[in-house]
Amino acid sequence: MLALDQTDTPHLSAHGLCFGYDSQDVIHEVSADFSPGTVTAVAGPNGSGKSTFVELLAGVRNPRRGSITRRGRLALVVQRPSTPDTLPVTVRDVVAIGTWGRRVRWADRQTAIAQAIDRVGLTGLEQRTFGELSGGQRQRALLAQGIVQHTEILLLDEPAAGLDAASRQRTREILAEEAARGATVVCVTHDEESIAASDHVLRFEDGRIVG
Repeated sequence: MLALDQTDTPHLSAHGLCFGYDSQDVIHEVSADFSPGTVTAVAGPNGSGKSTFVELLAGVRNPRRGSITRRGRLALVVQRPSTPDTLPVTVRDVVAIGTWGRRVRWADRQTAIAQAIDRVGLTGLEQRTFGELSGGQRQRALLAQGIVQHTEILLLDEPAAGLDAASRQRTREILAEEAARGATVVCVTHDEESIAASDHVLRFEDGRIVG
């Protein structure tokens, strides 16, 4: 993996974020800075605003108030996308989507795809269709799609969902590897081991950072 240029300037900052549906806010005045070379766990009970917060950081949703500053390219790894089981896309196709829009040589693109698939432990399943995969295998394919992009900012929503203990451990290792190359990693998680392994923890309750 190529290392990113190291800097103390945050890759990602949120200031005074508010977001709601109709007249009901679900994110209340949230501010946070995320530094290069770190893994931040976003923790808290279901419905506390964790996933909504990460979607705001990614630009999937727009805040009602507040601002977000992003420096560098961003990749978002989602949980359980609404993909029909009959869609004829393979593991390799899913990972290759992460390389779209990048100006790289064909050979380098193929190498990056193969390496990402290997890192998540799906080597040998490249031609398996997405619909044929288990939930955990789908999650690993989506993780590979995120890391193949080699972005400065990597956002993940429950990347360990549906994974066995060994795969959860490997996911933690991959996130640490991404941080080690200089990326800013922000991960929504309920996994206590992942929370403990993170450099920083943001705990949400009722749309606010607590503790």
